[in-house]
Amino acid sequence: MDGHVTFLVEVAVKDGRLDTFEQLMREMVEGTSAEPQTLAYEWYISDDGGSVYVLEKYADSDAFLSHVEGFLAKWAGRMMECVEITRFVVGGDPSTAVREILDGFGATYARPWGGFSRFVTTS
Repeated sequence: MDGHVTFLVEVAVKDGRLDTFEQLMREMVEGTSAEPQTLAYEWYISDDGGSVYVLEKYADSDAFLSHVEGFLAKWAGRMMECVEITRFVVGGDPSTAVREILDGFGATYARPWGGFSRFVTTS
């Protein structure tokens, strides 16, 4: 878990925006899949389609900063038209620069406490 930045974002989908948000999600997944230091980028949706949960894991703070630069430029505005953030929990060891960005999204932080990860990277 050393140096990784992991977070779980929970969002509430705004009324009538699920189809638009699904199209955006597909675009975001495709774009993010090209980032070799993004170790996990998993989306989950509640049975009623009202809540979406996104789990993201980055090799380190630099990898996250690289991702967020593209996110802010390409997707953040459109995403916020579709959802409201209800929870944003960050785990790992984010740098000060990462925290400054995530604070703007109302993030809370949790330090590593135990466990393991079986993520395998090819980089």
